[in-house]
Amino acid sequence: MKYVALPIEEQRPLPFYLAMEEYIARNLPADDYFFIWQVPPTVIFGRNQLIESEVDVAYCKAHNIEMFRRKSGGGCVFADQSNLMLSYITPADNVNFTFHRYMLMVEHVLQKLGLDARTTGRNDILIGGKKVSGNAFYHLPGRSIVHGTMLYDTDIERMVRSTTPSQEKLKSKGVESVRQHVTTLNQFLSITIDEFKLFVRKNLCNEELILSSEEIKTIENIAAEYYTDEFIYGNNPAYSIVTHYRIDGVGEFEARLEVKNGVIRKANLLGDFFLTGDIDNALLGKLRGVSYTPADIAQALSDDDVETTILNLKKEQFIKILFN
Repeated sequence: MKYVALPIEEQRPLPFYLAMEEYIARNLPADDYFFIWQVPPTVIFGRNQLIESEVDVAYCKAHNIEMFRRKSGGGCVFADQSNLMLSYITPADNVNFTFHRYMLMVEHVLQKLGLDARTTGRNDILIGGKKVSGNAFYHLPGRSIVHGTMLYDTDIERMVRSTTPSQEKLKSKGVESVRQHVTTLNQFLSITIDEFKLFVRKNLCNEELILSSEEIKTIENIAAEYYTDEFIYGNNPAYSIVTHYRIDGVGEFEARLEVKNGVIRKANLLGDFFLTGDIDNALLGKLRGVSYTPADIAQALSDDDVETTILNLKKEQFIKILFN
């Protein structure tokens, strides 16, 4: 696997690194690529989440915490200079398999340091039963991108106060607060964060690729989209029906439907689930013009429409989400 390095090592805002993933996936020859990055205090929420539901915007603005949306699914996370972000890009179409393989790679590296690391649930890595890494993915034609957090010595108080996870999520995990659910690597390791970065790099990569200044300019152009209000805040119109539903091992869902004369006119699906397909065209688009009844929706959708679009979600579960 090749480690992708910058010609000048300097900390950049989060959109640059997300754009760097895109650049690698769309432009570099088919191969496995990996890089580690750090950002100023930042909240990153998933592709299908509402910022007002996941982020304490007022707190973030008051404490100079940046807020950005990413293109992968999953939940809202907090990162700072004491948190490592890991990015893995590979020429694979089976995102489920790729995601699992990446999780096992990271788990193995942590175990080589003598840590009792275990992958669990959809996207977490735990040490001593507490979360130390959360991960997400998305797919581009012929490539899969997996990225995640690695909590080394993160400011847990800022993490808790800047994000606003739902009470349902806290209840389902059986914890009173996020603080009780997460841990940091410095609780278990005597090495510095830079030594840990070097260890991970040496154990996962055997080559280095340094990007050129021209490539950096291209990445900066790609990053511009992440700064727009349209991308950060999204288009959140009012819907006449809103339902909430949680499925263990799949995620939290909020369905927003505009129904007129018993017929679905618009549909949107929000939450921390993971996409494996085109949700707008392959799934939600097929609901437009369909009568808002379980039977008619079931007839309008095939099993594949749902199962190839949202990870681990079944057609009958999707229908339950719409009518909860």
